[in-house]
Amino acid sequence: MNNSTFNFQTLSPDLIMDALEEVGLRVDSGLTALNSYENRVYQFMGEDRKRYVVKFYRPERWSAQQIGEEHQFALDLVQTEIPAVAPLVLQGNTLHSYGGFFFTVFPSVGGRQYEIDNLDQLEWVGRFLGRIHQVGGERLFAERLTMGIEEYLTAPRQVLASCELLPNVQRDAFLQALDSLIEAVKPHWQLGWQPRRLHGDCHPGNILWRDGPLFVDLDDARNGPAIQDLWMLLHGERGDRLMQLDILLEAYAEFAEFDHRELALIEPLRAMRMVYYLAWIGRRWYDPAFPKTFPWMAASDFWLSQTAAFTEQVKLLQEPPLQLTPMY
Repeated sequence: MNNSTFNFQTLSPDLIMDALEEVGLRVDSGLTALNSYENRVYQFMGEDRKRYVVKFYRPERWSAQQIGEEHQFALDLVQTEIPAVAPLVLQGNTLHSYGGFFFTVFPSVGGRQYEIDNLDQLEWVGRFLGRIHQVGGERLFAERLTMGIEEYLTAPRQVLASCELLPNVQRDAFLQALDSLIEAVKPHWQLGWQPRRLHGDCHPGNILWRDGPLFVDLDDARNGPAIQDLWMLLHGERGDRLMQLDILLEAYAEFAEFDHRELALIEPLRAMRMVYYLAWIGRRWYDPAFPKTFPWMAASDFWLSQTAAFTEQVKLLQEPPLQLTPMY
């Protein structure tokens, strides 16, 4: 299916219910769309009066083998009593196919929002991230990607250079700022970090609180440096981030060793996320959900602000990185 035209329009309620019946589940009530743009996710109640979540993967993004590695990682975590949401095994499999879609069923779990300013919660999260990386370090993904310049900067640069949303009068200045940012990141990425299996997108929105943290959505799991799962939990002024980092790493070190040289990757990773995220929206603009959700992408002022943000990020890359005195 051509990504330029595909937009989930064939994913009708009837197709969803037929797919679920294929794996032995009948929808009794619900089928409520949950917040997801890359995939399509629905909550429902089955005839057994249990609540479930079904996730339909965007075609052609991940192969069956890559999705299988995501599922196995989640199962590995749950088997070691790490609070993560793993797919259900139905009819002997976690991954199913129907109507041109891969889909998976999860148990429906609730929880409160993770409190970003709660230092006790941050400590808990740090402890469990150490355990996640302990499991993640046992072996690497064979099919899933390893974080790198090509995926996060080079390929997105090509997408943005041809993006029709970028006003022609701003194109040269924007691309010049982007190229400067890419060149500023490259030397930092040469650090010899040790890859491991990661959550990959461990921002506060992917942590629920149920008498402790619950990690959800491993869709972006991949190999990479440990700091990738830590830096998005830091916020505020430099002093605040240093305090948060100290708490996070002290808890983390109870279960996994952290290479403090990876702290120098925080701003490069931030730059890579900025570029990758912008190109991700550009790639998905054909999907009607994206113009509705990100209307500011079509505004001229937005691209001016991104040019300025890239220039500012180059300056941040030139500053000394966050640094703690290793005590663990």
